[in-house]
Amino acid sequence: MKNISQIFENAFLRSINTKKDCLKIGFDELEKMGIIISESIKEGGKLFLCGNGGSAADAQHLAAELLVRLKPDFDRSPLPAISLALDTSTITACANDYSFNDLFSRNLLALARPNDCLLAISTSGNSKNIISVLEMAKRLNVSAFSFLGGNGGEAKQLSEISFIVPSNNTASIQETHIVAGHALMEYIEIFSLK
Repeated sequence: MKNISQIFENAFLRSINTKKDCLKIGFDELEKMGIIISESIKEGGKLFLCGNGGSAADAQHLAAELLVRLKPDFDRSPLPAISLALDTSTITACANDYSFNDLFSRNLLALARPNDCLLAISTSGNSKNIISVLEMAKRLNVSAFSFLGGNGGEAKQLSEISFIVPSNNTASIQETHIVAGHALMEYIEIFSLK
């Protein structure tokens, strides 16, 4: 049974070490994203977020932090953020009538305007619907950012700025993405209201 109990300690240590690796790399990319997104919001722009699976949940979570508020002691107006995994009807209709690969790009095409921003979240950086939405962002003159893992995959080349977690472990990447996301939302919350 001792080996079984190591599962918990190993999970925490892996997560801690991944975050320590990020500390070594630094956070210039996150700050650059924060500046551009804050300026966009000040000028009437919106932030769109998307991802698959756990990253879809992170996209919705981070959008909620801007729409509602991040900290209970900081009351402010809502900030415009939209998850592109909108609802089950849209997801299933698009997958059925077109392709799951078109889900995010089709929603971005319908809702985005020039000067808006996109944050695509992907542990691999190779999901076809993430590649498609980043390509659509370029077409629409939407600033395209990404949270990625590993070597960044194809999404790295299509993103203006990427925050890449130096790990190939999906759980560690996702855990680090949500920490980075909370920090980015806090930055946006502060600087878009100045």
